[in-house]
Amino acid sequence: MAAPASNRQSFNILIIAQRGRLQYEALLFAASLRASNPDFAGRLIVATPRGDLWPSSRTIDKDIQAELERLGAEIRPFTSRHFGHAYPYGNKIEGLSVLPAGEPFVFFDTDTLITGDLTTVEFDFARPSASMNRENTWPRIELYGPGYNETWGALYRKFDLDFASSLDTSQPDEHWERYLYFNAGWFFYQDPAAFGARFLEYALAIRNDPPEELVCQSLDPWLDQVALPLVVHSFGGGRPGPELAALDGAVSQHWRVMPLFYARASDEHVAFLEEITAPNRLKKLLKRHEPFKRMIYQGRGHKVRALFDRENLPPREQMIRNRIKREGFWMR
Repeated sequence: MAAPASNRQSFNILIIAQRGRLQYEALLFAASLRASNPDFAGRLIVATPRGDLWPSSRTIDKDIQAELERLGAEIRPFTSRHFGHAYPYGNKIEGLSVLPAGEPFVFFDTDTLITGDLTTVEFDFARPSASMNRENTWPRIELYGPGYNETWGALYRKFDLDFASSLDTSQPDEHWERYLYFNAGWFFYQDPAAFGARFLEYALAIRNDPPEELVCQSLDPWLDQVALPLVVHSFGGGRPGPELAALDGAVSQHWRVMPLFYARASDEHVAFLEEITAPNRLKKLLKRHEPFKRMIYQGRGHKVRALFDRENLPPREQMIRNRIKREGFWMR
Protein backbone atom coordinates (compact mmCIF):
# COMPACT_ATOMS: atom_id res chain seq x y z
CA MET A 1 0.00 0.00 0.00
CA ALA A 2 1.32 3.45 -0.87
CA ALA A 3 1.91 5.90 1.93
CA PRO A 4 -0.78 8.57 2.39
CA ALA A 5 0.03 11.94 0.90
CA SER A 6 0.62 13.40 4.38
CA ASN A 7 3.48 10.93 4.86
CA ARG A 8 5.15 11.67 1.53
CA GLN A 9 7.14 14.57 2.90
CA SER A 10 10.64 15.17 1.66
CA PHE A 11 13.51 14.08 3.88
CA ASN A 12 17.28 13.84 3.67
CA ILE A 13 19.38 10.70 3.89
CA LEU A 14 22.73 10.58 5.67
CA ILE A 15 25.44 7.97 5.24
CA ILE A 16 29.08 8.02 6.35
CA ALA A 17 32.04 7.39 4.05
CA GLN A 18 35.79 7.76 3.97
CA ARG A 19 38.74 6.36 2.05
CA GLY A 20 38.83 2.58 2.15
CA ARG A 21 35.94 0.14 2.53
CA LEU A 22 33.29 2.75 3.29
CA GLN A 23 33.74 4.67 0.05
CA TYR A 24 32.88 1.56 -1.96
CA GLU A 25 29.90 0.79 0.27
CA ALA A 26 28.72 4.40 -0.16
CA LEU A 27 28.95 4.05 -3.93
CA LEU A 28 26.86 0.88 -3.83
CA PHE A 29 24.33 2.59 -1.54
CA ALA A 30 24.02 5.57 -3.90
CA ALA A 31 23.60 3.32 -6.93
CA SER A 32 20.86 1.34 -5.18
CA LEU A 33 19.03 4.51 -4.12
CA ARG A 34 19.15 5.94 -7.64
CA ALA A 35 17.91 2.66 -9.16
CA SER A 36 15.05 2.08 -6.72
CA ASN A 37 14.06 5.73 -6.13
CA PRO A 38 14.90 7.67 -9.31
CA ASP A 39 12.63 10.55 -8.24
CA PHE A 40 13.83 10.77 -4.63
CA ALA A 41 12.90 14.29 -3.53
CA GLY A 42 15.38 14.70 -0.68
CA ARG A 43 19.14 14.97 -0.54
CA LEU A 44 21.61 12.12 -0.18
CA ILE A 45 24.39 13.53 1.98
CA VAL A 46 27.65 11.63 2.43
CA ALA A 47 29.45 12.80 5.56
CA THR A 48 33.23 12.35 5.61
CA PRO A 49 35.31 12.68 8.81
CA ARG A 50 38.43 14.77 9.12
CA GLY A 51 40.59 16.21 11.89
CA ASP A 52 43.48 15.31 14.15
CA LEU A 53 41.67 12.32 15.70
CA TRP A 54 42.21 10.45 12.43
CA PRO A 55 45.82 9.37 11.76
CA SER A 56 45.71 10.23 8.04
CA SER A 57 43.50 11.87 5.46
CA ARG A 58 40.15 10.12 5.07
CA THR A 59 39.23 11.97 1.86
CA ILE A 60 37.29 9.87 -0.62
CA ASP A 61 39.15 9.01 -3.84
CA LYS A 62 38.43 11.63 -6.50
CA ASP A 63 37.01 9.23 -9.09
CA ILE A 64 34.66 7.68 -6.52
CA GLN A 65 33.58 11.14 -5.34
CA ALA A 66 32.83 12.09 -8.93
CA GLU A 67 30.67 9.00 -9.40
CA LEU A 68 28.87 9.61 -6.11
CA GLU A 69 28.07 13.14 -7.26
CA ARG A 70 26.89 11.86 -10.64
CA LEU A 71 24.48 9.63 -8.74
CA GLY A 72 23.14 12.67 -6.88
CA ALA A 73 25.10 12.54 -3.62
CA GLU A 74 26.52 15.57 -1.83
CA ILE A 75 29.87 15.13 -0.04
CA ARG A 76 30.02 17.01 3.26
CA PRO A 77 33.12 16.90 5.53
CA PHE A 78 32.84 17.20 9.29
CA THR A 79 35.50 17.51 11.98
CA SER A 80 35.64 14.62 14.40
CA ARG A 81 36.14 16.25 17.80
CA HIS A 82 35.27 13.46 20.24
CA PHE A 83 35.69 9.95 18.75
CA GLY A 84 37.81 9.64 15.59
CA HIS A 85 39.88 6.55 14.85
CA ALA A 86 39.59 5.30 18.44
CA TYR A 87 35.83 4.83 18.05
CA PRO A 88 34.81 5.08 14.37
CA TYR A 89 31.15 4.29 15.18
CA GLY A 90 31.09 7.79 16.64
CA ASN A 91 31.01 9.09 13.04
CA LYS A 92 27.27 8.45 12.92
CA ILE A 93 26.88 10.70 15.97
CA GLU A 94 29.17 13.56 14.95
CA GLY A 95 28.26 13.26 11.26
CA LEU A 96 24.71 14.40 11.96
CA SER A 97 26.14 17.92 12.20
CA VAL A 98 26.36 18.20 8.39
CA LEU A 99 22.59 17.87 7.91
CA PRO A 100 20.36 20.94 7.54
CA ALA A 101 18.78 21.74 10.91
CA GLY A 102 15.02 21.37 11.11
CA GLU A 103 14.72 19.09 8.07
CA PRO A 104 13.62 15.46 8.61
CA PHE A 105 16.35 12.88 8.09
CA VAL A 106 16.96 9.16 7.94
CA PHE A 107 20.42 7.84 8.78
CA PHE A 108 21.47 4.55 7.17
CA ASP A 109 24.64 2.57 7.77
CA THR A 110 26.64 2.63 4.56
CA ASP A 111 26.49 -1.17 4.25
CA THR A 112 22.83 -0.95 3.22
CA LEU A 113 21.00 -1.44 -0.07
CA ILE A 114 17.87 0.57 -0.84
CA THR A 115 15.82 -2.02 -2.69
CA GLY A 116 12.34 -0.46 -2.81
CA ASP A 117 10.30 2.72 -2.88
CA LEU A 118 11.04 4.83 0.21
CA THR A 119 7.80 6.79 -0.24
CA THR A 120 5.88 3.65 0.80
CA VAL A 121 7.45 3.81 4.27
CA GLU A 122 5.15 5.74 6.61
CA PHE A 123 7.70 7.69 8.63
CA ASP A 124 6.35 9.73 11.52
CA PHE A 125 9.32 12.07 11.86
CA ALA A 126 7.97 13.56 15.09
CA ARG A 127 8.33 10.14 16.74
CA PRO A 128 11.87 8.81 16.24
CA SER A 129 12.65 5.14 15.95
CA ALA A 130 15.45 2.82 14.87
CA SER A 131 16.18 -0.65 13.56
CA MET A 132 15.09 -3.73 15.52
CA ASN A 133 17.32 -5.94 13.36
CA ARG A 134 19.48 -6.79 16.36
CA GLU A 135 20.49 -9.64 18.63
CA ASN A 136 21.25 -9.85 22.35
CA THR A 137 24.65 -8.15 22.14
CA TRP A 138 24.49 -5.70 25.09
CA PRO A 139 24.60 -5.79 28.07
CA ARG A 140 26.45 -9.02 28.77
CA ILE A 141 25.04 -10.23 32.06
CA GLU A 142 27.61 -11.66 34.49
CA LEU A 143 26.62 -14.33 37.00
CA TYR A 144 26.93 -12.10 40.07
CA GLY A 145 26.68 -8.72 38.34
CA PRO A 146 23.77 -6.35 37.72
CA GLY A 147 20.92 -7.68 35.59
CA TYR A 148 19.06 -6.01 32.74
CA ASN A 149 16.78 -4.03 35.05
CA GLU A 150 19.67 -2.64 37.07
CA THR A 151 21.87 -1.90 34.05
CA TRP A 152 19.29 -0.21 31.84
CA GLY A 153 17.53 1.38 34.82
CA ALA A 154 20.76 3.09 35.88
CA LEU A 155 21.11 4.66 32.44
CA TYR A 156 17.55 5.96 32.42
CA ARG A 157 18.06 7.46 35.88
CA LYS A 158 21.30 9.11 34.77
CA PHE A 159 19.38 11.12 32.18
CA ASP A 160 16.15 11.56 34.18
CA LEU A 161 14.14 9.42 31.78
CA ASP A 162 11.08 7.31 32.58
CA PHE A 163 12.39 3.75 32.51
CA ALA A 164 9.05 1.99 33.03
CA SER A 165 7.48 3.47 29.90
CA SER A 166 10.32 2.13 27.76
CA LEU A 167 9.65 -1.51 28.65
CA ASP A 168 7.92 -4.07 26.48
CA THR A 169 5.82 -5.68 29.20
CA SER A 170 4.77 -8.51 26.90
CA GLN A 171 8.28 -9.88 27.48
CA PRO A 172 9.22 -11.43 30.84
CA ASP A 173 11.27 -9.63 33.45
CA GLU A 174 15.04 -9.88 32.82
CA HIS A 175 14.55 -11.08 29.24
CA TRP A 176 16.66 -8.90 26.92
CA GLU A 177 13.81 -8.06 24.53
CA ARG A 178 11.85 -6.41 27.33
CA TYR A 179 14.32 -3.50 27.20
CA LEU A 180 14.52 -0.88 24.46
CA TYR A 181 17.52 -1.80 22.33
CA PHE A 182 18.18 -1.04 18.68
CA ASN A 183 20.61 -1.75 15.94
CA ALA A 184 21.93 1.65 14.85
CA GLY A 185 21.77 0.64 11.17
CA TRP A 186 18.97 3.15 10.61
CA PHE A 187 17.25 5.80 12.69
CA PHE A 188 15.30 8.97 11.97
CA TYR A 189 13.85 12.14 13.45
CA GLN A 190 12.45 15.51 12.42
CA ASP A 191 15.52 17.55 13.40
CA PRO A 192 19.12 16.30 13.03
CA ALA A 193 20.54 19.20 15.05
CA ALA A 194 18.50 18.37 18.15
CA PHE A 195 18.95 14.62 17.72
CA GLY A 196 22.68 14.89 17.08
CA ALA A 197 23.29 17.19 20.05
CA ARG A 198 21.52 14.84 22.45
CA PHE A 199 23.10 11.73 20.94
CA LEU A 200 26.52 13.30 21.48
CA GLU A 201 25.65 14.46 25.01
CA TYR A 202 24.42 11.03 26.08
CA ALA A 203 27.24 9.07 24.41
CA LEU A 204 29.96 11.23 25.97
CA ALA A 205 28.32 11.09 29.40
CA ILE A 206 28.12 7.29 29.24
CA ARG A 207 31.69 6.97 28.00
CA ASN A 208 33.23 9.46 30.40
CA ASP A 209 31.13 8.86 33.51
CA PRO A 210 29.23 5.56 33.29
CA PRO A 211 26.93 4.47 36.13
CA GLU A 212 28.56 1.99 38.48
CA GLU A 213 26.14 -0.69 37.21
CA LEU A 214 28.10 -0.67 33.94
CA VAL A 215 31.39 -1.67 35.61
CA CYS A 216 31.39 -5.10 33.94
CA GLN A 217 30.19 -3.87 30.55
CA SER A 218 32.18 -3.10 27.42
CA LEU A 219 31.20 0.04 25.52
CA ASP A 220 33.37 -0.71 22.50
CA PRO A 221 31.82 -1.21 19.99
CA TRP A 222 28.42 -0.83 21.68
CA LEU A 223 28.43 2.81 22.84
CA ASP A 224 26.27 4.13 20.00
CA GLN A 225 23.71 1.34 20.51
CA VAL A 226 23.63 1.95 24.27
CA ALA A 227 22.99 5.67 23.85
CA LEU A 228 20.58 5.42 20.89
CA PRO A 229 17.50 4.00 22.71
CA LEU A 230 17.88 6.63 25.42
CA VAL A 231 17.94 9.39 22.81
CA VAL A 232 14.96 7.95 20.92
CA HIS A 233 12.98 7.60 24.16
CA SER A 234 13.87 11.12 25.28
CA PHE A 235 12.20 12.54 22.16
CA GLY A 236 9.02 10.52 22.66
CA GLY A 237 9.94 7.74 20.27
CA GLY A 238 10.22 4.00 20.67
CA ARG A 239 10.02 0.67 18.87
CA PRO A 240 9.07 0.81 15.19
CA GLY A 241 5.52 -0.21 14.35
CA PRO A 242 4.28 -2.21 11.35
CA GLU A 243 4.29 0.94 9.21
CA LEU A 244 8.12 0.73 9.21
CA ALA A 245 8.34 -3.00 8.50
CA ALA A 246 9.65 -2.43 4.97
CA LEU A 247 12.92 -1.17 6.46
CA ASP A 248 15.09 -4.24 7.01
CA GLY A 249 12.65 -5.84 4.58
CA ALA A 250 11.30 -4.95 1.15
CA VAL A 251 12.71 -1.42 0.99
CA SER A 252 16.14 -1.66 2.66
CA GLN A 253 18.65 -4.40 3.33
CA HIS A 254 21.36 -3.88 5.95
CA TRP A 255 23.75 -6.44 4.48
CA ARG A 256 26.70 -5.83 6.90
CA VAL A 257 29.24 -7.93 4.98
CA MET A 258 28.78 -9.28 1.47
CA PRO A 259 28.98 -13.00 2.38
CA LEU A 260 26.05 -12.49 4.79
CA PHE A 261 24.05 -10.76 2.07
CA TYR A 262 24.49 -13.69 -0.29
CA ALA A 263 23.67 -16.16 2.47
CA ARG A 264 20.43 -14.48 3.55
CA ALA A 265 19.00 -12.23 0.84
CA SER A 266 16.08 -13.14 -1.39
CA ASP A 267 16.60 -14.11 -5.03
CA GLU A 268 14.98 -10.80 -5.99
CA HIS A 269 17.43 -8.75 -3.93
CA VAL A 270 20.46 -10.66 -5.19
CA ALA A 271 19.30 -10.05 -8.77
CA PHE A 272 18.84 -6.35 -7.95
CA LEU A 273 22.38 -6.09 -6.54
CA GLU A 274 23.92 -7.76 -9.57
CA GLU A 275 21.90 -5.64 -12.00
CA ILE A 276 22.86 -2.29 -10.48
CA THR A 277 26.57 -3.23 -10.21
CA ALA A 278 26.83 -4.43 -13.82
CA PRO A 279 27.41 -1.09 -15.64
CA ASN A 280 31.08 -0.68 -16.53
CA ARG A 281 31.43 2.78 -14.95
CA LEU A 282 30.48 1.28 -11.57
CA LYS A 283 32.14 -2.07 -12.09
CA LYS A 284 35.59 -0.58 -12.68
CA LEU A 285 35.37 1.24 -9.33
CA LEU A 286 33.66 -1.39 -7.21
CA LYS A 287 36.08 -4.12 -8.35
CA ARG A 288 38.86 -2.30 -6.50
CA HIS A 289 37.23 -3.47 -3.26
CA GLU A 290 38.23 -7.12 -2.89
CA PRO A 291 34.99 -8.43 -1.27
CA PHE A 292 32.93 -6.89 -4.08
CA LYS A 293 35.32 -8.23 -6.70
CA ARG A 294 35.22 -11.77 -5.32
CA MET A 295 31.59 -11.97 -4.21
CA ILE A 296 29.77 -10.05 -6.94
CA TYR A 297 31.97 -10.21 -10.01
CA GLN A 298 33.78 -13.54 -9.63
CA GLY A 299 30.80 -15.56 -8.41
CA ARG A 300 31.93 -16.41 -4.89
CA GLY A 301 28.67 -15.02 -3.54
CA HIS A 302 26.71 -17.77 -5.25
CA LYS A 303 28.99 -20.40 -3.72
CA VAL A 304 28.11 -18.93 -0.32
CA ARG A 305 24.46 -18.89 -1.31
CA ALA A 306 24.52 -22.59 -2.12
CA LEU A 307 25.47 -23.39 1.49
CA PHE A 308 22.15 -22.20 2.95
CA ASP A 309 18.42 -22.73 2.69
CA ARG A 310 16.84 -19.28 2.86
CA GLU A 311 13.66 -20.86 4.28
CA ASN A 312 15.58 -22.47 7.14
CA LEU A 313 18.51 -20.26 8.07
CA PRO A 314 20.40 -20.79 11.34
CA PRO A 315 18.74 -18.80 14.14
CA ARG A 316 21.82 -16.73 15.03
CA GLU A 317 23.99 -14.68 12.73
CA GLN A 318 27.17 -16.07 14.31
CA MET A 319 26.19 -19.56 13.16
CA ILE A 320 25.93 -18.29 9.57
CA ARG A 321 29.29 -16.55 9.86
CA ASN A 322 30.94 -19.68 11.25
CA ARG A 323 29.67 -21.85 8.40
CA ILE A 324 30.94 -19.40 5.78
CA LYS A 325 34.32 -19.21 7.53
CA ARG A 326 34.61 -23.01 7.70
CA GLU A 327 34.09 -23.17 3.93
CA GLY A 328 36.78 -20.53 3.35
CA PHE A 329 34.47 -17.90 1.83
CA TRP A 330 34.54 -15.23 4.56
CA MET A 331 35.47 -11.68 3.51
CA ARG A 332 34.75 -8.24 4.93
